[in-house]
Amino acid sequence: MAFFLSAAIGVRAFQATKGLSFTLIILTVVATALNFPDYFLEFKGYELAGLITPLIQVIMFGMGTSMGIKDFIALGKSPKSVIVGVFAQFLLMPLIAFALASASGFSPEISAGLILLGCAPVSVASPVFAYLAKANVALCITIVSVTTLLAPLFIPVLMKFYAGGFIPIDVLGMMWSIVKMVLFPIGAGLIFNKFLHGKAKWLDASMPFVSMGGIALIVAIIMAAGRESLLNMGLMLVLMVLLLNLLGYLSAYWMARLFKLEEQDCRTISITTGMQNAGLVSGIAKEMGKIATVGLASAVCGPLMGFTSSVMASYWNGKPPLKPIKEELIEDLEQQPKIDENLQ
Repeated sequence: MAFFLSAAIGVRAFQATKGLSFTLIILTVVATALNFPDYFLEFKGYELAGLITPLIQVIMFGMGTSMGIKDFIALGKSPKSVIVGVFAQFLLMPLIAFALASASGFSPEISAGLILLGCAPVSVASPVFAYLAKANVALCITIVSVTTLLAPLFIPVLMKFYAGGFIPIDVLGMMWSIVKMVLFPIGAGLIFNKFLHGKAKWLDASMPFVSMGGIALIVAIIMAAGRESLLNMGLMLVLMVLLLNLLGYLSAYWMARLFKLEEQDCRTISITTGMQNAGLVSGIAKEMGKIATVGLASAVCGPLMGFTSSVMASYWNGKPPLKPIKEELIEDLEQQPKIDENLQ
């Protein structure tokens, strides 16, 4: 606990490692919850798991307050990139998660939790890493917005298809739970942004910190609730979530390259696809009454996703964006006469 907390403070001294600070704070929270689980299970008779849904709603409200019509302009300017990004999110990730869950040998509920993580929309933290990776931040924000708004429809249907063989899935019940956690708070945030934007600067400034604190508390509660399951299969679960994360980055990047998108858009789609909204998954698991099992993969995902996305963003930050495949071919054709002339 002391090591991770000290490291979280220390890395902020260097610009190159500053982005790892929140990940190390989450690791501090994980270590604390695993060592002292009783503090995160209940408080004076109140089960702290009851805080998860309100915390998700607060985070979604914060997302709504930062959204506006301008965030959807990219949908009109580059619809192909947005469509590819959304398609990658709701096709590649559930398929990869189902394959990993089927091969893992986990219990049905933990396998369903891994699939649920794969069916989730894009993490609200992804625009930060898109900026660090010199990707298309506007496109990233649009994909986050679109996938989040589509979540109440897509998640229940995908879960019924992929996870129905593991646990019973109440499609309509799950749909209503996600509407309450996502659409209502985002709608309230959009209204706030429309009429009160700039008039409550203290709220605008505090929402990122409230969101980070909420995520940290959610991770602590899930880790404490699922401590025994995690200790029994910890390394295997970490490996499966890490593979889901890395395969999401890799497959989405090359899918975008296949559709001949610009390098910045390829990086964006890679980041958005690999980064899942683990907090929302935790909320859904809580509504299902299975926070200690179905919610376990999402708790593991938080620190892993933060670490891998930080490393990838740092790598791309030092590399200029490649040109689209089409442009590379055109340049090669243009250079061919000069090459022939030099050979002659």
